[in-house]
Amino acid sequence: MIIRTTTGKAATLLLLATVSSVGAQQIPPPRVATDHATMQLLAPSVEVPGTVVSRNDSRLASELEAKLVWIANVGTEIKAGDTVARLEDFTFKIREMEAQSLVDREQARVTFLESELARLEQLSERNLSAKSQYDKTVSDLAIASSDHRIAQAKLGYAQIEIHVTQIRAPFDGVVTERLRSMGERLKIADEVVRLVDPGSLEVIARAPLSTVNFIDKGDTLSLSDDYRSGDEKIRAIVPFGNPQSHMFEIRLDADPDVWTVGESVRVSMPTAEAKEVLAVPRDALILCREGTSVFKVTEQSTVRKVKVNVGLGAGALIEVFGDLSAGDEVIVRGAEGLSDGMAIDIIRASAD
Repeated sequence: MIIRTTTGKAATLLLLATVSSVGAQQIPPPRVATDHATMQLLAPSVEVPGTVVSRNDSRLASELEAKLVWIANVGTEIKAGDTVARLEDFTFKIREMEAQSLVDREQARVTFLESELARLEQLSERNLSAKSQYDKTVSDLAIASSDHRIAQAKLGYAQIEIHVTQIRAPFDGVVTERLRSMGERLKIADEVVRLVDPGSLEVIARAPLSTVNFIDKGDTLSLSDDYRSGDEKIRAIVPFGNPQSHMFEIRLDADPDVWTVGESVRVSMPTAEAKEVLAVPRDALILCREGTSVFKVTEQSTVRKVKVNVGLGAGALIEVFGDLSAGDEVIVRGAEGLSDGMAIDIIRASAD
């Protein structure tokens, strides 16, 4: 019985060891995402507040005294040249008719005097007309021609008035506000509607004067808010500081597919000259009591924990000091639970 019991226990242990070995072989290595340590130009930075605005944001006004008979609804998309509001034009059409009649009258007078002058010239060649009569006709024709041009100018003014009874969009945009209601009597320069172009955006930011020497027009700066981030180019720098705040203004292009008019953003401004450093993605850093470290991938697709010190940070990158070189592959996702020498299944970060 003793021999049988021992043999049975040995068989059980052997079976458990075999099952454990098979189970261990079936556990796949952890899947991780990686990126590379690279040499980058980084500079210390400070975040300043900015606001997304439209370059085209207009309050369109009336150019006449008239009653408002129609206005576009809020949210209407308008093309450049389209009508956004219309004024009553009955009075101005009557003025146009009057001006046209004056033009016709003066034209008739000019035509008559031209024919009269031609007749007198023929008579003068045969000495059958007085010179005084001829001179008077020349003078009358000059006056009539001048009156005709004045009448044409008045007709032009009348036609302009009819044209501006329709308030037209100077650019593509969206009606964001109705400042008057239909039926109201408008005066000249009364604001009627607000039109904003959502496709032409920029960011206005005010930064400390201490940063003005570290940026140039065309440089790329990082923008962010609580939900998104991106890089945009500096469109303009206004290098004149406010003596009270010691701030200056910069304007950056803004992608209308990413940002919206009125959004508050943070702009990362460099505070010193950029320098070339060894940098890794911030996601590669592992923070613990013993300090900061990263997991470096070896040639055998295993990992080695490397202690590092951090330096400058800019956006998603941060400077590191330690046993790393440019081109080394580091883990940026899936580092939880890893230890030195552990095999891994690599998924490139760019493939996520």
